[in-house]
Amino acid sequence: MELDISEVSKVYRGGKRALGGVTLRLGPGVLGLLGPNGAGKSSLMRIIATITRPSDGTVRWDGEDVVARPDRLRRVLGYLPQEFGVYPNLTAAEFLSYLAAVKGLSAQSARARIDELLELVNLTDVGKRPLGKFSGGMRQRVGIAQALLNDPELLIVDEPTAGLDPEERVRFRNLLGDLAAHRVVILSTHIVSDVEATADDIAIMAQGRLLRRGTPEHLLGMVDGYVWETMIPSAELIEFRERHVVSRAVRTPDGIRVRVLAPEPPTIDAVNVPPDLEDAYLNVVRGVNQATAARAEFTREAP
Repeated sequence: MELDISEVSKVYRGGKRALGGVTLRLGPGVLGLLGPNGAGKSSLMRIIATITRPSDGTVRWDGEDVVARPDRLRRVLGYLPQEFGVYPNLTAAEFLSYLAAVKGLSAQSARARIDELLELVNLTDVGKRPLGKFSGGMRQRVGIAQALLNDPELLIVDEPTAGLDPEERVRFRNLLGDLAAHRVVILSTHIVSDVEATADDIAIMAQGRLLRRGTPEHLLGMVDGYVWETMIPSAELIEFRERHVVSRAVRTPDGIRVRVLAPEPPTIDAVNVPPDLEDAYLNVVRGVNQATAARAEFTREAP
């Protein structure tokens, strides 16, 4: 069970480049694909799910080219896209029954699987309610259920916790962890806490490129000793942000406690603190943003 993504690029009409030479090789487990909005994550997910063709590069599932021969992967694929649409007049159970038939499940096995999944995503009590009356978070849970209908070997979820309340987010994170033992799971998100709680392998993307990949421990080690906390007056926050890379700012009765990425203490009384994954993520993305800004400045000043 292996997904091999090799030098995948995607250029849309008009010359817009969404991906540039992304290479990843994945086995069973959870890959957290982390990056800001517009990083190219959804384009990559659609290519892996055989919805969009890459402009260059290959995607192979167990050695078979999924662009040339997509059916083998589609039989074992579960996919929750970022924009998930439903038929508002169908109930949750009816909608899942329809998708189960599309995926080739027998009526008998589909009924048992749907009951199991509705319980899993905490929708058993509203399974006969029309989807048009569901909240956004409830629809998202239906989307999670449909991605699991065929007990997939490859599960792709794109921004899956959007619209979920905190309790539902924790439930879904735990579910992903349970599912990952015997399948390949790709969790694509811009929410660091979702990845931090779920993934043992993290890839960071920005501007269509894969910037860094590693275990959480490896990424944290990159910024160990470079994270500081200090207190500043509220009135100084804007100016402080202009001079320092601030990963977090928390208001307190004594002022604002800021968390800063820097090789040296930003203030005399700054305290070095252990890094978290958000610090590591910001460090990687900040690097590519600074390089882009430098290139733009060079272009403007070039004769």
